[in-house]
Amino acid sequence: MKTLNFILVFLIVASGVYYFYFKTRQFRTSRMFPIRKKYFASRAGAFLGGLLFFFGINQLFLFEGVATYVVSGLFIVFGAYIIFFNSRAAKHYKQFIDEETKLNEN
Repeated sequence: MKTLNFILVFLIVASGVYYFYFKTRQFRTSRMFPIRKKYFASRAGAFLGGLLFFFGINQLFLFEGVATYVVSGLFIVFGAYIIFFNSRAAKHYKQFIDEETKLNEN
């Protein structure tokens, strides 16, 4: 049980770190690259969804009660939805990054 909790806490912290990493990349990207900014924003959103997802699973193992199951279920479902939506958005924007770079090389 402690090993599973350790793994979930590690995944929560890693998701938070990657969220801040991609959010920083989004803010530091020049205005000349709007597609790249959207790509980094969607990657950051996917990791934020991962943070919610893993937090919901971790709460299921730590506490008992109906309220915990309901709130954890909401976190898990909402986090999975955010991961799915932002991963598809990142996949969509990734195909245009090279083209955007070539257009802005002059």
